[in-house]
Amino acid sequence: CLPGLRYRTVHTTMFVERRIERHQLPCALRVFNRFTGQEIGYLGNASEDGLMIISHLPVLVGPDFELQLRVPLAGGGLQFINLTASCLWCREDENPGHFDAGFMLLQAPDEYDAFVRSLREFFSFHSLNASA
Repeated sequence: CLPGLRYRTVHTTMFVERRIERHQLPCALRVFNRFTGQEIGYLGNASEDGLMIISHLPVLVGPDFELQLRVPLAGGGLQFINLTASCLWCREDENPGHFDAGFMLLQAPDEYDAFVRSLREFFSFHSLNASA
């Protein structure tokens, strides 16, 4: 039995009662070439120093890329976050036909740092109210 989780058996099927808030994303955030507008892939993860993009094609390792995140705003519309990043590695993903590419940020606006902080807050584990 895991600490903090309660188990109960119903008709020989085990259910776990959720004690940690679940976060679900309605869609994946696409990453674009800033100059051509062509989609490069989807954001796999992000930090203050870099990001990982999941794409259908391998990404060339070495050169700098001009990237653009198009982040949906709560009131509608998009916030464009332009980044300059260098691709440090690219490898085939666990899913056939997909590739993971790791980028080191060279230039990023303050909006990118705020975006990463908001992702970190959103995906942090918060206990559900015990009375719920």
